[in-house]
Amino acid sequence: MNRIQNETELVKMETHKTWHDEYHATLTIGGRVADKVAKGIGSWKFIIFQTVLVVLWMVLNLVGFIYHWDVYPFILLNLLFSTQAAYAAPIIMMSQNRQNLRDRLQAEEDYKTNKDAKLEIEELAILLKSIEVDKLDKIIELLLEQKSNSVVNNNPPS
Repeated sequence: MNRIQNETELVKMETHKTWHDEYHATLTIGGRVADKVAKGIGSWKFIIFQTVLVVLWMVLNLVGFIYHWDVYPFILLNLLFSTQAAYAAPIIMMSQNRQNLRDRLQAEEDYKTNKDAKLEIEELAILLKSIEVDKLDKIIELLLEQKSNSVVNNNPPS
């Protein structure tokens, strides 16, 4: 019977979801895409790739022997950057809003955990105090018993 109970407890532990798992289960496809886009745009890999692309764009347009598709003020390049910023900013803001929500949920869970830990510590303190009082009572009882035994042994009846 113990084995069955242990297996049942293991199944319960495996199916128990943390707040993090529950949060990810509620994310929509758009939310997941926004988080991945924000993660990609906010990386050094993206910054380096974009820098190389811009430098290549400018060099090819400045020294292009046959065709200059975007001449010196690079108006087309500016248009591409504006379009990228117009789409990237709201996506990043959506991701940040979800991050704020996730942080708030984590803070609430941390608060609950801390509250439970505080209650357990207070219960342990009370238990330790009662154990200490019981030990002191036993010590006093032993001392009184020892004192009464020594009085009886030192003063024999006349």
